[in-house]
Amino acid sequence: MPLPEDLTARQAMSLGTAGFTAALSVRALEVQGLQPGNGPVLVTGATGGVGSVAVNILAAKGYEVAASTGKEDGAAWLTKLGATEVLTRAETSVVDKPLQRERWAGAIDCVGGNTLAYVLSSLKYDASVAASGNTGGLKLPTTVFPFILRGVSLIGIDSVQCPIGLRRTVWQQLGTDLRPGNLDALGTSEITLNELSGALDNILDGETQGRTLVHLD
Repeated sequence: MPLPEDLTARQAMSLGTAGFTAALSVRALEVQGLQPGNGPVLVTGATGGVGSVAVNILAAKGYEVAASTGKEDGAAWLTKLGATEVLTRAETSVVDKPLQRERWAGAIDCVGGNTLAYVLSSLKYDASVAASGNTGGLKLPTTVFPFILRGVSLIGIDSVQCPIGLRRTVWQQLGTDLRPGNLDALGTSEITLNELSGALDNILDGETQGRTLVHLD
């Protein structure tokens, strides 16, 4: 990919595939008609790579962002990224009824499972959710009600087989209108290749926050 003019190589690698996926998600919601004045936008799995960048991008574009996380110590960091409200994972995983009260003008879901089912049931009329994750499970325990009674849309986000034309466009947008408002707030740390194994263990144990750059030299 050509390096966007307004990003350094370090910034581009701090964003990485997660940042690209977040940008694809925001773009997809806006194609569906989402605008900053429509109401709050929910981001689930917000302390993860995709979620944290999504919070940062949305806040920079003037959206009211609600961030959901399973990490008790993540609230201060998410607020620094631009979230105006932080919710617990338990609050955004409720599937006790097919429709919750209409709450979200749009959503970016990085979790799947019960969380995505909750999001679908609580979207406002004609709103959309961009889904890219499955850490909460592969099954989706929902009903047809959100789709046929509220006209909501579920948009799948795939960064792997994304067409090259769209890929180039979105990367350029990451340097302009989809640029995160505070790249430094993402908390990018740097490690050597020899430290990679330990860093991956920390990710699997849920102990990582922010982005990690690997020096190959």
